[in-house]
This record gives sequence, C-alpha cells and structure tokens, in this order.
Amino acid sequence: MNTEQLNELLIDEIKDIYHAEKQLVKALPKIAKACDSEELAECVKAHLAETQAQVTRLEKVFELLNTPAKGKPCKGMQGLIEEGNEAIEDQDAGPVRDLAIIGAAQRVEHYEISAYGTARAIAEQVGNSQVAKLLLQTENEEKATDEKLSEVAKVIYASEDEEEAEPVLAGNSRSRRSSGRK
Repeated sequence: MNTEQLNELLIDEIKDIYHAEKQLVKALPKIAKACDSEELAECVKAHLAETQAQVTRLEKVFELLNTPAKGKPCKGMQGLIEEGNEAIEDQDAGPVRDLAIIGAAQRVEHYEISAYGTARAIAEQVGNSQVAKLLLQTENEEKATDEKLSEVAKVIYASEDEEEAEPVLAGNSRSRRSSGRK
C-alpha cells in the first residue's frame, strides 16, 4: 500500500468519525435527560461538551489534511445510538435503566477508541504527526470517559446494594415500587 492510498484511507476514516461524533452531539442530550442518577446525567453532559470540542478538533484535522470537513454516514454509530435508545425505552426510570445506559455508552466509547486508534495509527504511518497528536488526544479522552462510566456504574451498584439492605419498617410507606423502582 502506498502513501497516497493510506492518506485516502485516513481521510475516509476521519469522515466516518466526524459523522459519528455529530450523531452523538444530537443523541447525548436525550440520554442525559433519561438518566435517573444525577452523577450519570452530569457525566453524559460533560461528554456532550467534550464531544463538541472533538468535532472542532476533527475540523482542524480536516484542515491539516486539506480536505473539506464533511462526514460520511457512520452506520456503526447509528446502530449503537439505536441500541442506546432501546435501553432507555425498554426500562423504567431508575438504576437498571441507568446501568443499561452506561452499557450502551461504553459500547459507544469502545467504538470511538477503536476508530481514533486506527486513524491515529494511519496518520503515524504516513508521517502526519500533527494529525496523529490530535487523534491521540481524543482517543485518550474517550478512554477517560469509559473509565468514568465504569466508576459511575460502581456507585449505582453500591447505592442499590445499600438500598436493598435497608430494613423496611412497619408503617413505612416507602417501598421500591413506590419510589419508581422495580
């Protein structure tokens, strides 16, 4: 494979990532609203702001590649977002839905980590260190978000274990069902 072919592949990968990130910018507000856990909602909102910055960074990558900032349909991200929407629709508000949202969000993060890693490796191969550096920055942000989601899941699991361990007192009208949880 020659350098020209690799540059074309890099541009194709960047177009795919660009479209994927733009899809996320549209999807994340709905996901944040569906979160029961305030910590999870804040994590999703923070990732929205980060994703918007990543879109801007990709536009810088397009400039460095002398290519118009234009995406190509990313069917992978579309499918992951659809799965995330199903997780929201299939579960009642509460910790189970939050954990389903985390699972869907982590699948998105893994997809992005892979996409950015591949594009970065191609940029390194063709000797484009500026592009590789920008892609690595985003790849590291995606890894950090994945780790944060794991931490939030642990907090949700821990709070559920504590809630289940609370004794139900006679006359206490608060039950798991009345709090909206099953």
